[in-house]
Amino acid sequence: MILGAGIYQVPLIQKAKEMGLETIVVSIPGNYPGFAFADKVYKLDTRDQEAVLRAAQRERIDGICTSGTDVAVVTIGYVCEKLGLPGISYKAARTVTDKARMKAAFAARGVSGAKFFTAASSEEAKAAAGHLGYPVVIKRVDSSGSRGITLVSEEQGVEKAYEDAMRGSRCPYVLVEECLTGTEIGVDGFVRDGRLVFLEPHEKFVFQGEKITVPMGHGFPYRGSEALRKEIKRQIQLAVEATGMDQCPVNADVFVKGEKAWVIEVGGRTGATCIPELIERYCGFNFYEKMIWNALGEDVRFEQEGHKPCMAKLLMSPVNGKITAVYEKNLEKIRMAGTAVALDYVVGDAVAAMANGTDRIGHVIAQVNSESELDNIIEEVQRCVAVNGKTLEELWKESKIISCCI
Repeated sequence: MILGAGIYQVPLIQKAKEMGLETIVVSIPGNYPGFAFADKVYKLDTRDQEAVLRAAQRERIDGICTSGTDVAVVTIGYVCEKLGLPGISYKAARTVTDKARMKAAFAARGVSGAKFFTAASSEEAKAAAGHLGYPVVIKRVDSSGSRGITLVSEEQGVEKAYEDAMRGSRCPYVLVEECLTGTEIGVDGFVRDGRLVFLEPHEKFVFQGEKITVPMGHGFPYRGSEALRKEIKRQIQLAVEATGMDQCPVNADVFVKGEKAWVIEVGGRTGATCIPELIERYCGFNFYEKMIWNALGEDVRFEQEGHKPCMAKLLMSPVNGKITAVYEKNLEKIRMAGTAVALDYVVGDAVAAMANGTDRIGHVIAQVNSESELDNIIEEVQRCVAVNGKTLEELWKESKIISCCI
């Protein structure tokens, strides 16, 4: 059973099919691409633990998993616990999908992280921000993809940031956190029997706006020192122990500075934004296949076959509108040169202006050594897609906004 039918679950569904498995896909009703690849579909809210459990019992499933989303992780923990299936525990799943619980667990076990407070009102948020000192980060505690997260530099911005964080949240509080300085990176791995059996830090490319940070892509390898890599692994292992994660993938956001590392947050699932695809190119094994075998209770090993530098970025639009043209012949030339280009929409589809990590219209994955090389390819691809009669390249130049690596 795979929870979610969105763009980040499609490769997981396809890999399960390639492995000869029957795929039972669960998602809320909607125009989700994963439905087309499923053997069976249950149109349920993946957060409805009892309904998903009943479907799992009816189908006598052998395993359950997801990729690229936090939304379904608690339900996975619940079903695994009730049916005795391999996977993250219900308690650990609840901890890693509530940023306030996660931060409290970090603090209790000595994980390096930002100072924080929870706030159940805008007045409490203002008091917390005043205690921490501006700037602060105000976060929705139960979402991913940088949704409901705002950087606040002065008291006047707290109330709106609080309201934005509460909107769409199922929790009655938000997180108010000190703003760390340094370089943000991503870290993905796998935990078995309480120990990290695979771990790869990687560069993280983001759009840095005045008040938002949106993940745009990732790059392998991470070129930090050996001492820093050891400290990152030590901190992630501490975070695993603090949250109780086990038998599951691990995705983390980490700040680094010098040879120090601070864990921003961890998740009990693989990262999105092409991370599994990059791991396959860089390490030589299919990460989706490893997740599926783990969910079926098989012994999973992570033998690596050399390391090939690679990077990926999302395609996004700076404006709301409709795709008015896709120049397929030019795209095919780019693909023939070895670059993977995927588009999530076709001509006539509506697209949203970039506001968070879910506003993608496609992705680009390339075997390159630097972000500048990748950006050159991105520009070629942007010339092949038009929104509102202008290419993405023209629209981004008009917006005077540049994505960056921080």
